[in-house]
Parts: sequence; structure tokens; C-alpha cells
Amino acid sequence: MDHEEIAKRKNFILSLMMISSFVAPFLGASVNIALPSMSKELGMNAITMSWMAMSFLLSSAVLLVPLGKLADIIGRVKIFIIGNLIVVAGSILCALSKDSTTLIIFRILQGIGSAMMFGTNMAIITAVFPPNQRGKAIGINVTAVYLGLSVAPVLGGILTQTFGWRSIFYVTIPFGLFVAIAAALVIKTDWKEAKSEAFDYLGSIIYIVSMSAFMYGFSKMPDPLAIGLVIFGVIGLLTFYRVEVKTPFPVFNMQLFFGNRLFAMSNLAALINYATTFAVTFVLSLYLQYVKGLSPRDAGFMLIAQPMMMALVASFSGKLSDKYRPGMLSSMGMGVIAVGLVLLLPLNGDTSNAYLIACLVLLGIGFGLFSSPNTNAVMSSVEKKYLGVASATVATMRMTGQMVSMGIATLVLHIFIGSDKISKVNEPAFLHSVTITFAIFIVLSLIGIWASLARGRGQKL
Repeated sequence: MDHEEIAKRKNFILSLMMISSFVAPFLGASVNIALPSMSKELGMNAITMSWMAMSFLLSSAVLLVPLGKLADIIGRVKIFIIGNLIVVAGSILCALSKDSTTLIIFRILQGIGSAMMFGTNMAIITAVFPPNQRGKAIGINVTAVYLGLSVAPVLGGILTQTFGWRSIFYVTIPFGLFVAIAAALVIKTDWKEAKSEAFDYLGSIIYIVSMSAFMYGFSKMPDPLAIGLVIFGVIGLLTFYRVEVKTPFPVFNMQLFFGNRLFAMSNLAALINYATTFAVTFVLSLYLQYVKGLSPRDAGFMLIAQPMMMALVASFSGKLSDKYRPGMLSSMGMGVIAVGLVLLLPLNGDTSNAYLIACLVLLGIGFGLFSSPNTNAVMSSVEKKYLGVASATVATMRMTGQMVSMGIATLVLHIFIGSDKISKVNEPAFLHSVTITFAIFIVLSLIGIWASLARGRGQKL
């Protein structure tokens, strides 16, 4: 397929990327609402339930970079199609699972497929759209991600209540099949600019083991074993760096970070941004249910304000980043997030729901203003042969930041209320932990603003 043919079909190709960008986060988030039903049928305890969500996130996050590099070597469209088919197979097997162990195994399979999708779809969009249209396309695709996250709790709850938890998996199967078949029929060209390079197996293994230890450990802080896993993960990642700088064809070219300021600072800004914002919903969910006394459904409907606003703004900000400096727009977004977090500091039992929704809307605007331009900056800062790795790195920063964010919130909660359940007795301590958590996030957001402003202007493509 020549460039003219690709240009004619670029909007259809974008629609395929959007469907996959909706399905993957939907599968990740909708299961959370179905956990009580799963637990009742399959007899799961609290640890098993946590692994139901963790297995998908971990397998997806730690494989993104290796699979992104593999896509640069053997073809991004090929990996994208295989990823969709793996997610479809995983969904079928999850829906047919008879016990929690097999369900967790098949959730890992779904995570692998999701990593193949997320590690390639931004790279495909970047290859298909010219620089002056790229930001708009990326913004639209990012919007699909947020829509998946926004719809997941509501649609997941309706499906679980009406048809049972297995329907969450069944409903995604037609979409995955359609995307895989359509991509195979429509996208006749593949992009494999690194096809002459050998795949770095040693570096990939060290990276996967180290990232698994770090991310899982951080999510379970402050347990002593978790601290040990985090330390092991950091040592492993330092070892990974030493191995990669000596490897002729590394799974991750360290020059992308140490020789490309725009790429490095944009990814750092993304990591900090997700570390700053992801756990806000978790903290406010506890606040709304335990302090304000709302039902899970009512709390969920309130919290939707943030991701819905993200989805609305992300498409618009992506288009703006085609005309204005992505760094300026991203920095503005981080600034808006910081203001929203400051407004959440005085949260107490008398805070009105209207005030809280206004804060969530502000956070959503900030996040939407940040994300699309920042992703555009990352994808436009590298040579074509690194697009798969760049796409995977953006997604890795997102998931690592989410884990770090949850780790911070969990650690602060543990310090102030320990392992006790939240109640009226320890409500003041809980509210104090909320304030401390938001204060930490404010400091992080200020660092994120610096990283966003420090990235420079240059673009490679």
C-alpha cells in the first residue's frame, strides 16, 4: 500500500485503533465492578480478588517495551493483529473459566494481548498521519482510552447485574475480531524499520523480571516483602541499564533517554502526571462512601465527572498540539491539575458534592489538556525505527505511574489508620491522610510542570 492509499484510509485505520484503545482499558477496569459476583461464584478470597485485577495490569505493563521493540523488528501491524486475537482468545477462555486459578491465568493472557495492542497503535497512528494532523489523531485515540475507563464501571455493572460477570468478556469478542480482520484486509503495508536488528532476549528478561518486582512491590507498600521487591526491582533496572548500553541492538536504546531531551522529559512528565492523578479516584471513592455515606453506585456516578471531562478535552488539546508547542499545552494541563489538587486540600465531612464535582471537572480538564499534547511530543521526537518502542514507553509510563500513585496513597493510609477499617472512630485520621496524600500529589505535579517545561522544542519527524 503506497502513501496515497494509506492517506485515503487513514481515518478508517484510526477508527480501528480507537476500538482497540477502548476495549483494552474497558477489560482492565470493568472487572473491578464484577469482583463481588466473581468471588461469590468462584469462592475467591481478598488476595485472589486483588490478583484478578493485578494480573492483567502487570502482564500488560511489563511486556510493553519488549513487545514494542519486537513490533519494530517484525512489523507493527502484525503484532497489533496478533494482540487483538490474543485478547479475543483470552476473553473466550475467561468467560468459560470454572475456577479462580484458570481465570487469573487467562487474565494474564489478556494482558499480553493488550500490551501488543497498546505497544503498537500509537506507532501506527504516527506512521499513518502526517505531522500537521498527528496531534488531532492522537487526541482522538486518547479520548477512546478515557471513554473505555469512563464507561467500564457503569457498563460493567449493568452487564454483571443483567447477564452475569462472564458477559463482560463475551461482549468484547466481536470488537476484537472485527479489528483484527479489518486491519488484515485494509492495512496492506507494515512498518518494520528495525527489521535488520536482532531481538535482545537477555535485556528483555532482565527488564520483565525487574519491572514485575518493582510494580508489584510498590502496589503492596508498606509490607516488608513489598519493600524488598521494590529494592530488588530498582537493582534489576540498574542492571538492565548496564546491559543495554553494551548491547548492539538493545530492547530499549538508552540514547532515547540520555541523548533525546524531548523524549526523556516528556516521558518523565507522563510518569509524574499519572503518579499524581491516578489514585485521586481511589481516595475520593473511599471518602464518598465512608465519610459522605454514598452508595457505590452513587459514588461511581460522581467520580465519572473526571474521566468524562478528560475524554472531552483530550481530543481538543490533541488538535491544538498540531499548531502550538505541546510542552506549553502540557505544562498548562499540569498547572490546572495542581490547582484542582489544592482545592481538594480542605476536604472534610461538610464539603458539598457540588464543590467536589467542580474539583473533579477541573482535574479532568487538566489531565485532558496534558495527555494528548504530551503523547504527540513523545511520538514526534524519535526516528521511525523507534516508533514501536516509543509507543510502548508512553504506555509503560502510564501504568508505572498508576502503580506508584496507588502505592503512595496506600502507604499514607497505612501510616495513619494502619490495617483498621475506616469508621467514624478513625474518620479524622482518614481525612488527615487524604490531605497528606493530596499534598504529596501537589508537590509531584509541580515537579511535573518543571519536567514539562524543561523538555525543549525539538522534534525528529
